Amino acid sequence: MLKSICLFCASSREVDNIYLEASRELADICVDNGIHALYGGGYEGLMGAFADRVLERNGRITGIIPDFMKQQEWAHNLVSEMVVVEDMRQRKKMLIENVDAIVALPGGIGTLEELLEVSTLKQLGRFDKPIVIINTNGFFNTLMLFIDELIDKKFMQDRNRNLWIVIDTPSQLMSVCK
Repeated sequence: MLKSICLFCASSREVDNIYLEASRELADICVDNGIHALYGGGYEGLMGAFADRVLERNGRITGIIPDFMKQQEWAHNLVSEMVVVEDMRQRKKMLIENVDAIVALPGGIGTLEELLEVSTLKQLGRFDKPIVIINTNGFFNTLMLFIDELIDKKFMQDRNRNLWIVIDTPSQLMSVCK
């Protein structure tokens, strides 16, 4: 049973509304199921939409943000559980410690870096929880094709296709993480 998740997602405010809606839908699922969400602490983009919805519905959310981002005023001021850390490495470590699953919504290079790092940890046996990719509007299709190419060309083993669970909508989360 999911009690907590770590969310990786975009902070860009210029994305299509379909991605923001998926973020809000995921927030609703977390609140409805009593799931504590840990996320990067931002107030814009998918991060902000997610946090706003969780807060609006009185759910539990913890932001983890590096001090330099807080100094740039990127932290969500309404998230009362905001942990300020020294750097990105410490942030990622705290985000994935003691959660029941990693969930990735669409995002940019930071989201991809976080997703690939935790996937590497899983491949190396250093992380054993589900990694769920929410493939909103086919956003991750190209990445999955690239992973297939890495496997086809023997840069990865075929068994590594199972590092992730790819779903199309947040509504599928609870059925894949029991």
